[in-house]
Amino acid sequence: MNRRRIKQSAKVVKWRPCRAAALTFALLGEPAMPADAGGIEITSCFGSFRSFSCVTQWGPRGDPQLRHVPVPRNPEEEAEFATRDRKWVAHCRPIITQDQYGVSRYHYASPRCEFGRIQD
Repeated sequence: MNRRRIKQSAKVVKWRPCRAAALTFALLGEPAMPADAGGIEITSCFGSFRSFSCVTQWGPRGDPQLRHVPVPRNPEEEAEFATRDRKWVAHCRPIITQDQYGVSRYHYASPRCEFGRIQD
């Protein structure tokens, strides 16, 4: 009777690795698609002999330096935007010069014009 139990338990042990392998191959065959959360996550880790530290930053997709300019919705708003642009050009008088490396740089006649706004 003990021999029979040993054989049965041996069979169970033999089948478990096969089941695990089959499950592993089945899961590996599934396409891994990232979830679209609408943002980007960046994790940076640094470690040494006695310490370890990770930092995770999350933010919206796209360039954070890119500013979206509103489009005029009607002719009155379009005229207002054109007037504001003319005032800015008259006040700031932008000129483009090239630096020693050939990169174009803007220079302005008044301070704080690099932000594209003037006080009304």
